[in-house]
Amino acid sequence: MKWDKIVLKLGGIIMILFLVVLLPLGFVVNQIFSGFYFNEIQEETEVLSQRYARTIKSIENPMTHSMFESLADLTNKEVIILNKEKKEVTNSGVSGFAISEGEFNELLSGNPITKQIEEIPNKHKFYVSGHPISTSGDFIGAVFVLTSVDGIYDSISKVRNFLILSGFGALFLALGFTFMISRKMSAPLLKMEKATRQLTRGNLDVRLEVSSRDEIGSLSQAINDLAQELNRYRTNRREFFADISHELRTPISYLQGYAQVLREGYYQNNDEKQQYLKIIQDESNRLTQLINDVFELSKMEEARIDLNFDYVNISEIAEQALSKVQREAQIKGLNTSLRVTNHLPLIKADSVRMEQIFINLLSNAIRYSNEGLIKVEIVFNHKYLKVDIADNGIGIPKEELPYIFERFHRVEKSRSRDFGGTGLGLAIVKQLVELQNGSITVDSQIGNGTRFTLSFPIEEENYEKI
Repeated sequence: MKWDKIVLKLGGIIMILFLVVLLPLGFVVNQIFSGFYFNEIQEETEVLSQRYARTIKSIENPMTHSMFESLADLTNKEVIILNKEKKEVTNSGVSGFAISEGEFNELLSGNPITKQIEEIPNKHKFYVSGHPISTSGDFIGAVFVLTSVDGIYDSISKVRNFLILSGFGALFLALGFTFMISRKMSAPLLKMEKATRQLTRGNLDVRLEVSSRDEIGSLSQAINDLAQELNRYRTNRREFFADISHELRTPISYLQGYAQVLREGYYQNNDEKQQYLKIIQDESNRLTQLINDVFELSKMEEARIDLNFDYVNISEIAEQALSKVQREAQIKGLNTSLRVTNHLPLIKADSVRMEQIFINLLSNAIRYSNEGLIKVEIVFNHKYLKVDIADNGIGIPKEELPYIFERFHRVEKSRSRDFGGTGLGLAIVKQLVELQNGSITVDSQIGNGTRFTLSFPIEEENYEKI
């Protein structure tokens, strides 16, 4: 048997908690029960002893002796009277009764005494209450009332046995209940373990049944979501490697082919030669950009990217980015605009990476737009700085929107290849925005363009007014 099973651990913990509650509870019940009966007997015995002491005027009168022996029979309590020499003058039937010198001195001083004794040789137990007898202020003896506590001990013993028996019964019942609950709780965990082991072996189609809405059900759903995400990740990764292989193969083929043409002189004139050289340059740039994107993404995944934070002016960065993509926009006949609200704050960010974000988003807008206006709007509302970059391009299908920021994802692969790009740009943008404490969202409709919104929370200690 494996002692590290969750059934045993959980069952052991529950049983320990049960015992921690049961044992003190049984002890308290026993103490309350025994204390109640002992207090009743003590109070009754002491009251009788005090009354008898007040009643006795003479301890030498035989009538007094006879009367208290009769009272002992009637009250089922023994009575012993001692004179001032500590000798018994009345004893209703208790053998072996004795008091110490210290106790007798207490009586001489006028103080009552109480104690428990055991009768010899019958072993009967008594609770004893003694009071001094005085006449005209003189001590003439003491009267003792003895109440048997054998019945109390018997009752307490029976109650204790009943508590022990009940405790063991409850313990075994709890043990069975705990075992059943532990098995029921551990069964789905074992299924989860089996499912996760299948996931590690590459079986990403495994799914768990979600039979409850508690934490176990939530964990099962989380594993199902993980399997689904891993499956989609694997599919996207395969597609990405296929795409990246194609993207690498195409410029390399162009480079090899046209380099061979130039080397062997297969061109008619200088214009044709310059055309081939331009193709080689364009394909080299395309290959460089592809490699840079892969390298950038690799650094982000390994948390090796360094950011140099400083107070920067977002509007100036937007202007610089627009100026760098202006020629590309003009070639496609696109117009650009920048609108900035007054009193923008200087926020703490990395200016180089922030410009990279703008250029990536603007290049993306230009790539997928054939006409219209590309607008950049920056707004500050004292809680956050919001940047909107909108175009009138072809738009993004609604079902693709949740995935466009994911690595290896490309919207409509054939279309993306026609327009260029590797499917890494938006993933890089999202990483850079979040590394600078911002967030990015997208809204798009087919044929009506796309709007990317950047939001950077503003706190007074984190910005300066321009």
